[in-house]
Amino acid sequence: TLKNVRAGEAIVQGEPVYLHTDGKYYKADASAQATAAAVGIALTPAATDGYFVMQSAGSVNLGATLAVGELYVVSATAGKVAPFSDLATDDWVSVIGFASSTSLVLLQPSAKNIQAA
Repeated sequence: TLKNVRAGEAIVQGEPVYLHTDGKYYKADASAQATAAAVGIALTPAATDGYFVMQSAGSVNLGATLAVGELYVVSATAGKVAPFSDLATDDWVSVIGFASSTSLVLLQPSAKNIQAA
């Protein structure tokens, strides 16, 4: 699913984003519950207050080499995606999806509201 949305900060193509209470989208970050809830991936870049295309379902190329079958989540580094195993204690779990090939992730954004142990 594609949607044209407004950025609350500069966004780069391939970054996971969450919807802030101000109605704008920001880089998702697993280090805080409020910022970990990714709802999609930016397909185009945007400047602050600019618009970008966000994808929230289907296959997406993250521009990285992936491990097929690996679960990918929001990283503790804002705007980054990481394998689930990279989460540190107390990072918030927000699923991006599973790698269906070495270049594609099947998007299934889902904030779990739990912290990694």
